[in-house]
Amino acid sequence: MRKSAIVGLITIAICVGFLVSLNADTNSYSTFTEAAKDPKEFHVMGYWEKEKGTYYDANKDANHFAFYMKDQKGSINKVVYNGTKPQDFERSEKLVLIGKMKDDTFYASKILMKCPSKYNNDLVEIKKDGTVEKYN
Repeated sequence: MRKSAIVGLITIAICVGFLVSLNADTNSYSTFTEAAKDPKEFHVMGYWEKEKGTYYDANKDANHFAFYMKDQKGSINKVVYNGTKPQDFERSEKLVLIGKMKDDTFYASKILMKCPSKYNNDLVEIKKDGTVEKYN
């Protein structure tokens, strides 16, 4: 193969890689309003609306947890999580939900909680089986 053909193939490969990286999903935070417009999965950051409480009855359905959250723009929506209620949910300062919006309800597949700490801010993920994974 000639040198010009090899250089051309490398250039094309670099351009394709660059275009794919531009088109990649950029995990930026959205709002409930943005999530309602598209059926794909979104990351929504906000705060638990403590006045509205939570719904969790382990005897009736241990894999159904519901609450209300206010997003960064101030919109309040119902959130349903098909998993066990996260430990120390009431102590969390901030929430990041990963999921989809359907009929004015956000169905979370993951809940990330920012918990208060004396020394550092820990972000933890609560999995559907109730296990906790910490992020630093």
